[in-house]
Amino acid sequence: MNLILQALHDVPSSQIDHLAKLSNAERIENIANHAYRLRGAKTHTEIADYCFEHQVDFGFVEQGKQLSDFGLVVMDMDSTLINIECIDEIADMQGLKPQVSAITEAAMRGEIDFAESLKRRVALLAGLDEHALQRVYEERLRLNLGAETMLAELKKHGVKTLLVSGGFVFFTERLKEQLGLDFSHSNTLEIVNGKLTGQVLGDIVDAQAKADWLNHIRQELELRAENVIAIGDGANDLKMMAQAGVSIAYHAKPVVRQQADYAFNFVGLDGVLNLMSN
Repeated sequence: MNLILQALHDVPSSQIDHLAKLSNAERIENIANHAYRLRGAKTHTEIADYCFEHQVDFGFVEQGKQLSDFGLVVMDMDSTLINIECIDEIADMQGLKPQVSAITEAAMRGEIDFAESLKRRVALLAGLDEHALQRVYEERLRLNLGAETMLAELKKHGVKTLLVSGGFVFFTERLKEQLGLDFSHSNTLEIVNGKLTGQVLGDIVDAQAKADWLNHIRQELELRAENVIAIGDGANDLKMMAQAGVSIAYHAKPVVRQQADYAFNFVGLDGVLNLMSN
């Protein structure tokens, strides 16, 4: 195995040397800015705590693993591809952000069934003018660090992208067009006479629906599970992540970090590129 180390800051050589010694690595390679590959490394119980303490993300990756081994990357939207929870920001337009955010957080931690939590949150938005959605998109929505770099490299390698979200079509479709994503799937807010009704149209995209959609697109592309990377941050992403050959928790809740193959606690989404460059 190779041990990939990456951070947003300069990593002192003393820390790299310490991790090389802990992992009994054969060789240290500088593979990118603030990123290192420790070849022939072995696991050690102290590595995880040491890396977290020094704000370094790590991952043990099979030697020879390349981005070209994958055909599909599946991403959650809110707090994964983008920097906000869209429904929380929509609620802010109604002066209801604290109430909606509390439900969002509980759902992401897995304390409330997602579908039920979404119904409760959307109900609070009844009567809001639909122009509030455009304001959120233009004024508050930003891509997370490294997103554009990652997406450009995926396109270069012919890797398809799927944005699957418990959020809303209004945002996923605009991001799909803006970023040149290949597929998207999410919920539709009911709007009547320019106002949100407080209802979601059709079946709610919950954890199972995310997993099902990943498998639907994977089969359409004639890929195996091992050819898929899934990235998410909340409990609602766990079933989807379990269907992928590689799962990555992005600045995620503890329950997601514990179950994912890799956790990015500090670096941006472009960390995927360093992880899969063996």
